[in-house]
Amino acid sequence: MKDIIVGQGLTKIFRRGSEEIYALRDVDFSVGEGDFLSIIGPSGSGKTALLNVLGCLDTPDGGSLRLNGIETRGMKESGLVKLRRENIGFVFQQFYLMPTLTARENIELPLLFSHKNKNNNRIDDVLKMVGLADRADHLPGQLSGGEMQRVAIGRALINDPRIVLADEPTGNLDSATSQMIFDLFLELNRRGLTLVVVTHNMDLAKLTSKTYTLRDGQMVG
Repeated sequence: MKDIIVGQGLTKIFRRGSEEIYALRDVDFSVGEGDFLSIIGPSGSGKTALLNVLGCLDTPDGGSLRLNGIETRGMKESGLVKLRRENIGFVFQQFYLMPTLTARENIELPLLFSHKNKNNNRIDDVLKMVGLADRADHLPGQLSGGEMQRVAIGRALINDPRIVLADEPTGNLDSATSQMIFDLFLELNRRGLTLVVVTHNMDLAKLTSKTYTLRDGQMVG
């Protein structure tokens, strides 16, 4: 199995005045093609920091990261943006939908930012994939929380990424809706998509093929 992401000795330091806070401390982490991984740990353990580094949203202060075989250390921001856009889709706890755009238009947004031609067939396919074909013309305010998160997942999928990174994607949802979102992730994984999910929900984490535990910025299991 080919590794899509390989991080070695990843360290991330945040500075607060004269104090140095290690969000990550010498973390090794790899993601293989077709994996469905979860990252768990208490608040402040470094889960989001790790996800941001893996997704090239943030640069590590130490260690190295290879994304799709490309070493990211020393890469300019423009190169990181291109690499990120071509390989990774992101899903967050907050849906970050544009309230004046329909579900279809929100899903289409990354195509506009990446200057790709609008592909109505692709948008239709993604809407069906996330179970929103009949809600395509609804605004976010007309959708339930689970439906809004499905729009956000569709937006992450529209550029056909190799991997989706999700940070507490069910954190704002009730248990039944959370299960529906994870069922969607499981179906996407069965179709070949690689996923890494940060979650506090142990029942959902058990559904993934492997679970990693962070504590105080270090991998402990």
